[in-house]
Amino acid sequence: MKKIDPHFFGPWAVITGASSGIGLEFARQLAANGINVALVARRTELLNQLGLKLQREYGVEFRVITADLANADSLTTVREATADLDVGLFVSSAGAGSPAAFLDETPSKQSAVIQVNISAQLVLTRHFAERLIERGRGGIELVSAMGADLGLPFMANESGTKAYLLMLGRALNWELKSQGVHVSVLLPSPTDTPIIEAFGFSKDNMPMAPMSVERCVDEALVALRKNRSSVLTGRLFRVLSAVLPASLMRAVNARMLGKAARRRVELGLV
Repeated sequence: MKKIDPHFFGPWAVITGASSGIGLEFARQLAANGINVALVARRTELLNQLGLKLQREYGVEFRVITADLANADSLTTVREATADLDVGLFVSSAGAGSPAAFLDETPSKQSAVIQVNISAQLVLTRHFAERLIERGRGGIELVSAMGADLGLPFMANESGTKAYLLMLGRALNWELKSQGVHVSVLLPSPTDTPIIEAFGFSKDNMPMAPMSVERCVDEALVALRKNRSSVLTGRLFRVLSAVLPASLMRAVNARMLGKAARRRVELGLV
């Protein structure tokens, strides 16, 4: 049985951050469900390679949209490049941020994170929400973070922006359900994607093995289909989140992220 109904959530899905990680896996699983994909990211060559692979394996159409959401003008590019498509699903997977002590980051870098994680999300979510309401069906998937409702030391700005996405999505889930539009927020637990290495981690030095990206997106699509306002992936993390105090969860994450932040300073990446 298909996880996602192509009639309800198709025939086209627009996916930001589609060149790698969770965004790429959304593109793959949606294509496997017979939904055409408009792939949005900065790296054109990777998007073309992905689109051709999905077309070959699943027989779907694809469109490549090169856009850097840190640039406000790119939002116009996304809107114009998808204007002729019957979009049934918007997946917002693009994001910015990396471990650093709050005062080690420059204000310009912090502002860029806010542009990608809040301003761009707001503009594109509103745009596609209006289109989906007009057609009377469809969905919006916002990719937040596990720490969105914790406040993560050494990712203070980034976790604040992810909290915005979580609250936005939960509120829109209520507002739009009567108009036939599903809205769900993905809170991925540690997931096996390239961002693990970018943050200075590896599978060997993490307290628990990261979950597969396939399982992460699978759980997200089930939640979207059932119109759950949010989903924290991984049964173990859902249990831990329910039974452990937020202060303890924050302390555990602070220890990991603090090490990553210091490592990035040593490497001159901040």
